[in-house]
Amino acid sequence: MQQTIYALGFFDGVHLGHGMVLDLCQHLAEDVGAKTAAITFDRHPQSLFTPNPPPLLNTTEDRRRLIQVWAGMDHVLVLPVTEQVMGMPWQAFLEMLLQKGAAGFVCGHDFRFGHKGEGNAQKLAAFAKERNLPCYIVEEQTMDGVKISSTRIRGLIEKGDVEGANRLMGHFHIFTGKVVHGQHLGRTIGVPTANLLLPDELVKPAFGVYACRAWVDGNFYVAVTNIGTRPTVDGQGVTVEPWILDFEGDLYGKEITLEFHKFLRPERKFASLQELKQQIQQDAAQAKALLR
Repeated sequence: MQQTIYALGFFDGVHLGHGMVLDLCQHLAEDVGAKTAAITFDRHPQSLFTPNPPPLLNTTEDRRRLIQVWAGMDHVLVLPVTEQVMGMPWQAFLEMLLQKGAAGFVCGHDFRFGHKGEGNAQKLAAFAKERNLPCYIVEEQTMDGVKISSTRIRGLIEKGDVEGANRLMGHFHIFTGKVVHGQHLGRTIGVPTANLLLPDELVKPAFGVYACRAWVDGNFYVAVTNIGTRPTVDGQGVTVEPWILDFEGDLYGKEITLEFHKFLRPERKFASLQELKQQIQQDAAQAKALLR
């Protein structure tokens, strides 16, 4: 069985505090000649106990991508949020990881796990010591004297401050979605936007227009992205609509990953489609100037 050092957490947003945990995990694995793996969950752990858990910063797949590509971990173990898993005694949870080849652990100082969150960093360290396994506990990480946390980042994104959020994450905020059919109004004004649905469980960025980079079929493009309800065309529901500049081809059914770089302006209702087109073209010019 492959020996593995496990990084324990939820890692929503995969921010710089998480990065310290994942980095130490890799250093420890190098020391003992093991692989690395991060534990995460398929939905917010609180969703099992409350109908209104905090919104997530990333989908499970985007979180996995960040953990492996940005943080460089070998594997990601996504556990289901079920009564069986979340109600497991904390010792049983760790024994399960031993059966999966655990050769050591790293976690944040405030990590809780097992039935009713009875497991904590101190109990994890004692468990590892009894079994002569290495274990590192990462202390609170701060920036500008304030704790780096998913909650803090969520608040910044909800206000449209993606630049502030990106500083705390150490990477760009991303969202991946599949292009679906919309109203096709963008094509009529020469602005063919892609239509992505924002899952209910994800944080809703401040409604408005963002300068983004879009990853499509292995290539990056500048994109100007509107998030909101499209009041000029009486839209319904919250959508994410990037206009991917200089892209030619059919996007329907493709997956697009957006990197959010800067909030350009709030969403507003225009008097006509022509006025909307002129504004979008100005937004595009600003996005190009920023990202090129």
